[in-house]
Amino acid sequence: MASLKIPELVPSPAEDSQQLRKALVGWGMDEACIIRILAHRNAAQRKLIRDTYEATYQKDLLKDLDGEISGDFQHVVHLWTMRPAERDACLANEALKRLPGSYCIIMEIACARSSVDLFKARQTYQARYKKSLEEDVADHSTGDFCKLLVSLVTALRYEGEEVNMELASDEAKILHEKISDKAYSDEELIRILSIRSKTQLNATFNQYNDHFGNAINKDLRANPKDQYLTLLRSAIKCLTEPEKYFEKVLRLVMKGLGTDEESLTRVVATRTEVDMELIKEKYYKRNSVTLEGAISDDTSGDYEKMLLALIGHGNL
Repeated sequence: MASLKIPELVPSPAEDSQQLRKALVGWGMDEACIIRILAHRNAAQRKLIRDTYEATYQKDLLKDLDGEISGDFQHVVHLWTMRPAERDACLANEALKRLPGSYCIIMEIACARSSVDLFKARQTYQARYKKSLEEDVADHSTGDFCKLLVSLVTALRYEGEEVNMELASDEAKILHEKISDKAYSDEELIRILSIRSKTQLNATFNQYNDHFGNAINKDLRANPKDQYLTLLRSAIKCLTEPEKYFEKVLRLVMKGLGTDEESLTRVVATRTEVDMELIKEKYYKRNSVTLEGAISDDTSGDYEKMLLALIGHGNL
């Protein structure tokens, strides 16, 4: 009779905190220890480690990490160690400082998170920056971008699986009418994208395809250089097939000479505990190379080791 494999016990938060403290203040930095611990703890465990570290040493683990490590390795460790809502709030705040080049980050937070996670991110943003996320988005964006993003970040969607097929058919016709009229920022179009559940939107887009013979995003390619249309298509993809959206982001950031490490770090840190296994499958199917292989080719050192540890640990 084959013996059962006993799962390895995860050390207590106190043990992890002690090991991290030694890694940070001992003779020479122990980057391997940081990766071994933090890359293999889920969000709840990481929160306990941070709380225990602060209670034991009266130090903020994030600040201690930032003081001892640097570069891309520091960035991915920092983002990963944060609580998800805290991370989203910080990503949004940093993105707003770099608009218009970072509209996609605000869109990802609005569209790729659950309603509960988006609500928590907005709460954290308000507590941290003393302004609402929607207020800051409105203050930093203009025109059609502002209309779309403010509506998306304030969404509170139903999370269930129920679908109203009559509504899906009716709203598919409304969307087609607006797109045919090139009214891409029409309030009704934005309203549908902002208030409907993701399951309902999938049904609506399927009805659109059935009624009019094209996928909605194909009809939104009227002007490939139009940045608003690009954002609108990305929002639709993010709402309905986030794994495909993030596969494309990863493919583009590692395409050609040079790598967009900031985007690579953001996607890995935010999707590892959500749908990274699906993203990896899509990546291999689309590129005939594993995501692990692509990351190994484009990164190096402790940064590479941390990324590989994260994407290889799909059951966090």
